[in-house]
Amino acid sequence: MFSFPTPSVYQASKCYASYGVISHLDPKQPPSKGKPWTTFTGQDFVHKADLLVPQEAFDAVHAKLVRDTPAPVFKRVIMSLHDAISGHFFYEYIKKGDIMMLSEGRRGLDNVFCLKSGQLTMYLDKEAYERTGMVGKPHGVKGKRGVKPRWIVELDLTNPSMVPGKKTFDRLLYTTKNAHNAPITWMFCNLSATTPNPDPLAAHFPTNYTSNPAVSQNIASLVPNMKPPVESIVSGAKEEFEEFATEIYEWLSLVRLRSPRIQPGDQIDPYLCRYQVPGGEEHQETKICKISWQGFLSPSWSKQTLVDVIGALPSSKTWFSFSTTTFSKGMAGDNAECTILRPPGSPGEYVMWEIKSHE
Repeated sequence: MFSFPTPSVYQASKCYASYGVISHLDPKQPPSKGKPWTTFTGQDFVHKADLLVPQEAFDAVHAKLVRDTPAPVFKRVIMSLHDAISGHFFYEYIKKGDIMMLSEGRRGLDNVFCLKSGQLTMYLDKEAYERTGMVGKPHGVKGKRGVKPRWIVELDLTNPSMVPGKKTFDRLLYTTKNAHNAPITWMFCNLSATTPNPDPLAAHFPTNYTSNPAVSQNIASLVPNMKPPVESIVSGAKEEFEEFATEIYEWLSLVRLRSPRIQPGDQIDPYLCRYQVPGGEEHQETKICKISWQGFLSPSWSKQTLVDVIGALPSSKTWFSFSTTTFSKGMAGDNAECTILRPPGSPGEYVMWEIKSHE
């Protein structure tokens, strides 16, 4: 993995590019260790996902990902934090089930609460932290002028000691009932295959949403050479791989945006934009298809979608790119992002970019 240099001390995010080989993939036993799988599952809450494939591969991926696979669903619900960690909701969804929840607000500015895999995370300002009465730690950029101190409190609600009658849990119940008792808007996603009956969430009248995929076909584009410089990677020539990774990631981003700059015959005034598709006269003209999902998506869904894409396009001759973007973090609205590219004619090889934001 190569870490690109930071051009400025004020930069909020860093980009890491890596090259690797995916071993044989068994769809019945998806891998859980190693890259790229741990990178996708390591994200917290995914807001958007984009898949790019050549137009000739559209039928295969559309059949697998759109026609034969139900679109991901999530809910929007208004409830207090106390409601989430008490009663039947707590036992059915947190102790027994597997859910993820994200409250409204921005982590660097507002008080935000997250629930994922039984882990409760509270991002609090100084006043709210002091009223909470729980042990936490400083959070966010330190020593930045004009930024008020922030705190983070993390609790494992799946721990056997997290039950009524135990000191820490009773303190949490008291805090949520008195200091954080206001109703707030949450996004809710049930990762389990089953739903409790009766459903304790129904008492809060949730609104259901479906992340139906948006399809764009026949995007005319100039395609650069996507074959990574393997020799330079082996020899440790960082500059050549850095240039390749930067150019290809920029091109993939413009395709996702459907920018006119990547279209054949684009004649933008160079005074306004000097971008050119990398490769000079060596690039090819082709048609590209884009499939996008947007909503409240889980990292496990991202991983399974990547497995399905590889299964739908087993031939190494067909390239694809899959990107996932998380919800914004911090006051600047930074997003964490992961993009993987399987180059054409490269069995098992991949190039991956990780955009990591500093909260």
